[in-house]
Amino acid sequence: MVIKNVALETVCGITSKLPENQLPEIAFAGKSNVGKSSLINGLMNRKSLARTSSSPGKTQTINFYRINDDCYFVDLPGYGYATASQEVKAKWGKMIERYLKRSTQLKAVFLLVDIRHKPGENDRMMYDWVKESGYEPVIIATKADKLKRSQLAGQLKMLREELSLPAGSIIFPYSAMTKQGREEIYEYLDTLLGISPLP
Repeated sequence: MVIKNVALETVCGITSKLPENQLPEIAFAGKSNVGKSSLINGLMNRKSLARTSSSPGKTQTINFYRINDDCYFVDLPGYGYATASQEVKAKWGKMIERYLKRSTQLKAVFLLVDIRHKPGENDRMMYDWVKESGYEPVIIATKADKLKRSQLAGQLKMLREELSLPAGSIIFPYSAMTKQGREEIYEYLDTLLGISPLP
């Protein structure tokens, strides 16, 4: 995938009507501070189009980025932000669940987890939501540059076991710093969207 044109096209709040897009949608989910905005910016080759924040949980909307004329990247609100009120957390959850169940163009959900730690309760809940909505989450294990190469296989095995992933489930180790894993994600998107790679 060669990304030439990117535009933030639609921003949906809690009460907003979801857009009726005609292009395929690829959603990105993950808890606050897992590196979701950094991943999306890295894939889009933009430094700060997807907003990163020193205050985790700042993304409270569903943001639709049009990628070339091929698809949309859909940035879902970060979950698990500790200081958010229960009421706010419930609204974010309903917003995410509504999108997963109502989008007619959703083709895949990338679920981001921190490769260094065991998935938390919120990660498992999100994984179950995605499964219940009819999708098999594609796991992106972020912050891979924080590990020694010798630790990588063990941590990936741990994630598979902790999330009870089916055999053959895809996990992409990714680093926003080194862009490790970006080409593999591009290749996966090319296959998913039926985009012919460049010769």
